[in-house]
Formats: sequence, C-alpha cells, structure tokens
Amino acid sequence: MATFLYKLGRLAFRRRRYVALVWVALLALAGFGAASASTATSSSFSIPGTEAQRAFDLLEQRFPGASADGATARVVFKAPGDEKMTDPANKAEVNKVVGELKSGSDQIASVTDPYTAGAVSKDGSTAYVSVSYKVTSMELTDGTRESLEDVGHAAQKSGLTVEIGGDALMVIPETGATEIIGVAVAAVVLVITFGSLVAAGLPLLTALIGVGVGVSTITALANVLDLGSTTSILAMMIGLAVGIDYALFIVSRYRAELAEGREREEAAGRAVGTAGSAVVFAGLTVVIALAGLAVVNIPMLTKMGFAAAGTVVIAVLIALTLVPAMVGFAGKRVMGRKARKAAEVPDGAPSGTSAGTEGKPNMGTRWARFVLRRPVWVLLIGVIGLGTVAVPAASLEMGLPDDGSQPTSTTQRRAYDLLSDGFGPGFNGPLMVVVDTAKSSDGKAAAKQVSDEISGIKGVVAVTPAQFNKAGDTAMITVIPKDRPSSVDTENVVHSIRDAGEGIKSDTGAEVLVTGSTAMNIDFSQKMNDALLPYLALVVGLAFLLLMLVFRSVLVPLKAALGFLLSVVAALGAVVAVYQWGWLGSLFGVEQTGPIMSMMPIFMVGVVFGLAMDYEVFLVTRMREAYVHGEKPGQAIVTGFRHGARVVTAAAVIMMAVFAGFIGSSEQMVKMIGFSLAIAVFFDAFVVRMAIVPAVLALLGKRAWWLPNWLDRILPNVDVEGEKLREQLGETSAEGRGPGGDAEDERELARV
Repeated sequence: MATFLYKLGRLAFRRRRYVALVWVALLALAGFGAASASTATSSSFSIPGTEAQRAFDLLEQRFPGASADGATARVVFKAPGDEKMTDPANKAEVNKVVGELKSGSDQIASVTDPYTAGAVSKDGSTAYVSVSYKVTSMELTDGTRESLEDVGHAAQKSGLTVEIGGDALMVIPETGATEIIGVAVAAVVLVITFGSLVAAGLPLLTALIGVGVGVSTITALANVLDLGSTTSILAMMIGLAVGIDYALFIVSRYRAELAEGREREEAAGRAVGTAGSAVVFAGLTVVIALAGLAVVNIPMLTKMGFAAAGTVVIAVLIALTLVPAMVGFAGKRVMGRKARKAAEVPDGAPSGTSAGTEGKPNMGTRWARFVLRRPVWVLLIGVIGLGTVAVPAASLEMGLPDDGSQPTSTTQRRAYDLLSDGFGPGFNGPLMVVVDTAKSSDGKAAAKQVSDEISGIKGVVAVTPAQFNKAGDTAMITVIPKDRPSSVDTENVVHSIRDAGEGIKSDTGAEVLVTGSTAMNIDFSQKMNDALLPYLALVVGLAFLLLMLVFRSVLVPLKAALGFLLSVVAALGAVVAVYQWGWLGSLFGVEQTGPIMSMMPIFMVGVVFGLAMDYEVFLVTRMREAYVHGEKPGQAIVTGFRHGARVVTAAAVIMMAVFAGFIGSSEQMVKMIGFSLAIAVFFDAFVVRMAIVPAVLALLGKRAWWLPNWLDRILPNVDVEGEKLREQLGETSAEGRGPGGDAEDERELARV
C-alpha cells in the first residue's frame, strides 16, 4: 500500500493543476445539485419492531385522518390575579383563539375546545387548547409556525398569560456559529503548530472543500434517498473534524521530509506513502464505526451513519490527492520562516540539511522519556483517574429530553411549567392506548375493561373514555400519568399497562398497544440500550482485525480497544455527573437535570471510537515504523512521540474545539452531544493515547509487537510503515528518475 500511495502522491504533486481542477469541478457539480434540489423536510422517523411503532402503523390504517404521528402543540392560558379561565371575557378570548387556529393553516388536523374537552384546571386558573397537525414537526412550514406564535401573542394583549408547548415549535438547531468558532480555533492551533500561515491554511482549505462536496451531495440526494435535514449536521461535524486532521498529518509529514533534505516531489510522495497509509486505515475505522450504526435498525440513524461515513471517505481521498497537489502550489512557503532559513529548501532541489533532527528535544520527546522512566506510575495514575471519573456511569439513566429540559427563557418551558402547576406534570406527556378489537367478540366491553384496568394502575391520574373508529374495530384511550414524561415512574406506568394488556388479550382477544411520544421515547431508549453491546462488539471486533493488519501485533490492538473503552466509560461518567446529577451544571448551562439522551452512549461509541483510532494509528504507526527500521522498543516510542505528539495534540485540540462549540447551543440535546464528544476526545487523546499507551508499550517492550507465526503467514502485509517502499527506493535511488518517470508512475497506478 505504501508503494502505491507513494506513486499516487508524486503523481498528484506533478499533475496538481488537473487534480485541483477535478476537485473544484466536483465541488461545483455537488453545489449545483444541492442548489437545484428541492428542500429536504424530514426523514420519516420510525422504530421498527417496537410496540409504539406498531400502534402508530395500526392507527394510520384504522384512523386514516387522525395523523397519529403528526406534530402537536398546546396553547396554555393562565388567568391573571384572582380571575378564572371560565370568566366570560377570558372564555371569549379562548374561543377566539380556537377559531383563529382552525383557520390559521391547512396543515392543522384538529383543534380542541378546552371547555368541552375538560381542559380547564380544577381551580379554574389554567386552560389549554390542543392542536394536532397532519404532518410531523419537521414538515411544518414556517408560515404554520408563525401563525401559531402570532395567535399566542395576540391573546396576551387581553391580559392572559399565554405560552405554547409541544413539538410543533421544535426546529433543527442552527449550527453555523459553532462551526465558525470551531474553524477559528482550528486556524489558531494550526498556525501555532506549523508556524506558517500557508501550512495552516492548507488543512482548512482542503477540509472545507471535502465538507462542501460531502454535504452538498447529501443535500442534493436528500429527497431521493429520504435523508432528513438533520443528516447533514452529523456529516458536517465529523467531516470537518477528520478532514482537518487528515490533511494536518499529511502536511506535517511532508514538512518533516523536506526538513530531512528531500526534494519537494519526493517529500510529497513519501508523505502520502507513509502518513497517507495511516490516514487510509484511520479513515476505515471511522467508516466502520459510522456504518455500524445500521446494527441499531433505526432507518434514520442508519442513513445518518452512512452519510457521515461517505463524508469521511471524501476526506481521505482529499488528503491523498488534493493535499499533495496543494503543497505543490504552496512551494517553500509551506515551511515557516525560521524553518526555511534553517533548512534552506529551494524549490525542486534537496538542501542536504537535516533541520529539525538536531537541537534540543521537543516537548513530545521529553514527555516520552519521562513515561519510559516511570511507566508504572503513569499507567496507575491514568487508569485510576479515568476509573474515578467513570464511577457515575453506573447510575446512568437513559431517556429522551422533553420541554422540561428547555431553558426557562423559552415559551415551551414556560408552557410545560404552567401545565405542571395547573394540571400535574403528567399532562405534559399523555399516553395513547390503542385497543384493537377486530378479534374480540365484544369490542366495547373489551375497551371498557381496558379503561377500568388502567384506572387502577398506580401512577395514573386520568383515563378518557374510549373513542372508536367508524368501523368499530379500534379504540383510542388517552391516559394521563402522574409524573413528568421523562421520569422513571412514567416508564413504569407504560410497562404496567402493557403487562395488563397481555391478560386482557387472553380474556377478550383484544390487543392493547401503548404509543404516543412518551411511549415512543421509552421504546427508542430500550432499543438503543439493547443494540449497544452488539454494536460495540461489531465495531471493536472489525477495528481489532484492521489494527492487526496495520500493526502486525495482537497486544497493540487489544490495548487500543481497552483504552478506548476506558475513555468512553469515563466520558459517560462525566456526562452523568453534569447532566443527570447537576454537578457544575450552571457552568455548562444545564437548566434541568434528567435522564441522559438515549442515543448518547451508542452515538458516543461510534464517533469517539473512530476518532480514538485515528490518534492510535497516527501515533503508534510512527513507533512501529521506527521499530521495523531497527530502533529498540524504548527508542521507537521516543521517535514516535518526537514526530507525532505535537500533531496529535493539535488534532485533538481542534476536535475538542469543534465539539465544544455545541455546548453553547440553547438545545439541551445539542449541549449534551457537544460536551460528551469534547470530554471523550480529551480523555482519549491526552490520557489514554499520550500517557497510558506509551506506559503500556514501555512495560511490554518487544512483546508489544509479538504476532504468532501462523497468524503472520495468514495476514496480508499492507506495509503501512513503508518498509517495502524504503527498500524499493534504496534500489532505485542510484538510477534516479528520468524523463519517463511520470509516465511510469501513471502506468503502475493504472495496473493497481
């Protein structure tokens, strides 16, 4: 592989104008496709195999106009002072709102009158109007949302307190500002790392081109492939982070090759042949982790994973082709001013110097030597420290956030609080019980039995009469739990209803199904929890095999996987401490503690595993390269850190900056994602890869690179460390490369 990539790097360097033209054309083509494609709405959200989904599907068949999975809104009114919502003036204002809502949008399915639906609190101070829509919240038009908000604002002029809750006002969080912050921090880190504005600009430019191609392609294909508008957010976040990192490693190795006295074309070839091999395998681990989300069997997550994986593939191709082309355009300016003076690298000719290989040791070298002197202490401190942070993970409770986790400044949160005060917390998450009486001899009696059974369940405060469809074979019953939607007690109520339904089915033949947003969230959390171990086994297992190919070792991949698990559990512990327990909550803008978002563990495993293996591959392949070329194990560790520590540190800081920018979002879910990914990268890059990994390798010595003979014969040699490349270059260096070298490289690449 190293030989092939070496030739690809030289070819891209020589044909840089054509390479750049191809990528610009691809960007323009993808951009034109995105601009001409119709606007994406929302990917249909479904959870195959769950009871809540089966109930929704049944309702679509039996209640065709009910829009059971459509968006909902609640306009909550509170009377001022000692007034009541039943007073004539207030009642007239509410009836006016009901009329305006019905005529406000053609996307509205139904609007309930609180005075006929019993939606007035016992003390008369609070009332609410329920609004149901024909489409999901992501498919609502801006005009529909504005109409809803305008009606609420108009009603406030009468002196009533009016707030609006429900998912109708839910919109996709804007991420533009956070991306700008991440790119700005990345630029500063790159300038500090390289000491050259040109070298710092190359990774940013190529990463933005890669993200532009990837996200524009997703946008262009959104309606064709039913990709939701949220799909591009994950692809953009991951693509930007890995795109900068991969280009960073290629440019860094190119500068190192120049500093050793090689001409520019040769330096580009060697950079792509060595660091490029690491980029390929690091990218493969990220692709495996993201594509593995298909194991969860939730179509939306599967599409998000594949789309993000496609963006990572583009980032790898950009690093292998466009980056060597761009360093060709940059000339000697890719080196900092001090480095240019020290190395004296003219365009197209070797300098014969070895700047950067002499002088005082850098910080990476000093740190590696420190770890080699005290490996046991470093290992113990790292493991015990992460183990301590991981302790709260044992108390992990999973669920999905509701309006109660919104900031108190939002109308959704204020509506949530008004309903809780006036009716009880459970009114914010009613359960929908569907009774299929098609196989029952007496459907009405069966529905009556269901209502009676549910009324006696602990934690239920209200049960509405059954509403049958026209055919009389399906009934809907609304159940109000006592506690808020995301509480454990409400989850217990759902399980109790389902348990009671099994007995009712055996007695009457009627099937009882529980659905609604609260039940859907519970089923979603359970499905994510059930999929975590199979997903972890698949991703870690495939990556373990991949890393065995890279390092030709059993212990190094095992150590990499165990270190990753330690960092992820520690990150989960930190998330639980902040967002579930409330520790340092004010610092991170936590308005309301509650369960951790159910997709967080599996999402964190997928994203962080891929990024963690990036650092592992980039850092340890340089150690492997030094060891294969004759250095002792301890010296190989120092060499790896001398060349890789600075770059890995810069890459980790960039990742953390990109992810940490999302902590400032107003959405609790986005805050949690940003915090969890940033803290996980910190633990994995700085504690596991920079401390625990060298300590373990120092203790293992030569045993770290042990591979059974039988396995050595089976595994193909992908030559990531470039041993075969170096041998080939040693054979051909005396002959040089004549005028036919260009054509020869092209012929060999075509054969491969």
